[in-house]
Amino acid sequence: MPGLKCILLTSILSLNCIVPIAAGPLEDGIAAFRGGDYATAIQLLRQFAERGNPSAQFYLGFMYANARGVPKNYAEALKWYRLAADQGLASAQQNLGFMYANGWGVEQDHVEAVKWYRLASNQGLSGAQNELGYDYLQGRGVPQNYGEALKWFRLAADRGNAGAQTNLGNMYAQGLGVPQDYVEAVKWYRLAADQGNAGARKNLGDRYRNGQGVAKDDAEAAKWWQLAAEQGHAGAQNNLGTLYAGGQGVTQDNVSAYLWFSLAAAQSDKDAINNLDRVARHMSQAQILEAKKLVSERQPKKSQTD
Repeated sequence: MPGLKCILLTSILSLNCIVPIAAGPLEDGIAAFRGGDYATAIQLLRQFAERGNPSAQFYLGFMYANARGVPKNYAEALKWYRLAADQGLASAQQNLGFMYANGWGVEQDHVEAVKWYRLASNQGLSGAQNELGYDYLQGRGVPQNYGEALKWFRLAADRGNAGAQTNLGNMYAQGLGVPQDYVEAVKWYRLAADQGNAGARKNLGDRYRNGQGVAKDDAEAAKWWQLAAEQGHAGAQNNLGTLYAGGQGVTQDNVSAYLWFSLAAAQSDKDAINNLDRVARHMSQAQILEAKKLVSERQPKKSQTD
């Protein structure tokens, strides 16, 4: 579905919920984890995990999934997540869903992923609600159902989940399951953009550029695209380059245009590859060398999803 992509978490797997913590050595183990002392965390948490404590099992699974103090081992992560999920721990259910959805340590199985997302969603975990909404949107592991997608996105969005807010904005912008409503789309994009979501920032810039749901304002478009571009969003980088090339909303500057086109092209953005060639034709050799120097000073960041 163009323009609607799953919002992935910054970590491979989520720690975005509150895991119950008991006083004593278990609390010390979790504190060690949060402080980055993974050796101590493993030592303290393993004993509780082996005794069946779901919080300890969850943290142990997370460390194996993300190579925190131990070599990455998806099979081991899956084991510990499952033990905690079977005891009803929502965070473990959500992360077990991620494992099945991505085929980490297990054969990819979207039906099984949906099962675990639903269990976590019914406990109010917004990350799982967003994932479940996306599965309904795409018909992945469940029949496609825009109404169900909207339901789960809205529940997560109302809890402040930036990914769900972006996805809900996309549905209003595209009229999927609801009448097309750019004003409502802008509302949700802005909430997510203010939380730093790169996809929402790019999409909010699009609305300002096109005058959809807001008054057309190239300077505002440039502002939001700049923020998303700095986060490594390839589409925003290309769009920002276009503004610099044309002097729209910003001072015309081919060097800056070349910079942003180059960064987007490095992420295989086809429009940026073509735009880079076009802008280079209007630049002197000195300008190109200056732009390439600026590009070399930036390490391309991995693009976030829309």
